[in-house]
Amino acid sequence: MTTVDAAAANSDPTAQVDALVAEVVPGVRAPTVRRCDVVVVTGPWLAGVSSMVSVLTERLPRRLVMEAAELTPGEVPLAVVFVVSAAAALTESDCALLDAVAAHTDVVIGVVSKIDAHRHWRQMQAVARQTLAEYAPRYRGVPWVGAAAAPQRGVPHVDDVVGELVDQLEGGDSDRRNRLRSWEFQLRTDADRVDHDARAHGRRTRVMQLQEQRDEVVRQRRMSKSERAIALRSRIAQARVQLSHFARKRCSSVRSELAEDAAGMSRRRFAEFETYVHDRLGAVVAEVDQGVTDHLADVAQELGLSIDPGAGQAAPSPQLDIGRPPLASRRLETQLMAVLGVGFGLGVALTLSRIFAHLAPELAAIGVAGCAGVGVAATVWVVRIRGLLRDRVVLDRWVGEATNGVRLVAQERVGLRVVAAESALTAELAGRNETEAARAASRVAALDRELHEHAAATARAVAVRERQLPGLRLALAKVRAELGESDPVGAAVAADE
Repeated sequence: MTTVDAAAANSDPTAQVDALVAEVVPGVRAPTVRRCDVVVVTGPWLAGVSSMVSVLTERLPRRLVMEAAELTPGEVPLAVVFVVSAAAALTESDCALLDAVAAHTDVVIGVVSKIDAHRHWRQMQAVARQTLAEYAPRYRGVPWVGAAAAPQRGVPHVDDVVGELVDQLEGGDSDRRNRLRSWEFQLRTDADRVDHDARAHGRRTRVMQLQEQRDEVVRQRRMSKSERAIALRSRIAQARVQLSHFARKRCSSVRSELAEDAAGMSRRRFAEFETYVHDRLGAVVAEVDQGVTDHLADVAQELGLSIDPGAGQAAPSPQLDIGRPPLASRRLETQLMAVLGVGFGLGVALTLSRIFAHLAPELAAIGVAGCAGVGVAATVWVVRIRGLLRDRVVLDRWVGEATNGVRLVAQERVGLRVVAAESALTAELAGRNETEAARAASRVAALDRELHEHAAATARAVAVRERQLPGLRLALAKVRAELGESDPVGAAVAADE
């Protein structure tokens, strides 16, 4: 620094304050506000702010007096006149209004207005002084005066206000104190920001939300996988039982129908009945297959899966072979029936011959011939009826064996179809589980990345706080000491340094 620059810095209070702070914390960000040669009048509603502005404008022609709303962003005044009414007690919101206007200004004058109409204004002034001091320690030294900017009678009484302003702005070190107050606000704001960033209450809440979301994604993935597997096993087991019962019930129904048909079958329809039985049992097998297809499709739809309608049909399945009914003639049985039939016919003929025994000789011969014919007819009838009954019994037994065979074939086909469907549905479910696992893994990875980013940001904020906060607090303590204010935290930091 040259000799001229050093002399200028020593004569400029603002430069002196900046140098003081830079000595404690080199490179700290300086306040960016623009100090205007303005006196700002502010206060609560109906406190007489506008009247005070008008009167002070007349009494201080060399000063620009305005209300706080007329300042542009970034501009701060030289002094702040805080006007409160003697008719109303000062509130915390009124103090906050002053705090917003005088954040960068140390020259603050408290004014109790309307003292002409309220005799107890001194008590209200004491209450306002105490309330403002309790709101912020910096306001403990604020001077308070009474005024009547727009009295009901007489001239305005603002001499104390004008005198206090002149003393503060012209007789003291207002420029230095205002610069110190700007630095105090700037350092306090930076320290609070650094500390808030390191504490990161909002970030911790977000981290908790992310962790809960991650746990929920993992839990839902695990639960959905288990639920789908259990549902598939349960529905396949139910389908196996229900379809097996359906096959048995259908074969039993067909067995009853065919047995009834066989009981009334004539010899001429034997060949036709055999073809009918083959077609009927083949239709039962096809019906069972279709029932299996429909039932498995319903199971797949219920589980949210898809299945080939012909699943399991391409696999090797038992063939339906019911053979032919064993209706071939049995020689010994035929001979026995012939003997029995001859005996039966002979008995019938002898019984009838007794009727014609006492007739005339020419009629007796005719009667014998007739009895012999009847006996032969009875013999033939008995043999044919016995053969038909035997064939019907054979057909019934053949129908029973055929339906039993069809039942076994149908049950085996049901088992094969269900096993094939279970394999297909399990494979598709595994593919879907893989897809959902990949989607869940992608979601978890995204949440983990965000959690890592928050952890890194928190670590950086803590490092910044550990690096910057002690210096900021030390500078803040120094500035407050220059302002005559105590700072326990900053004093402790300064002691540690």
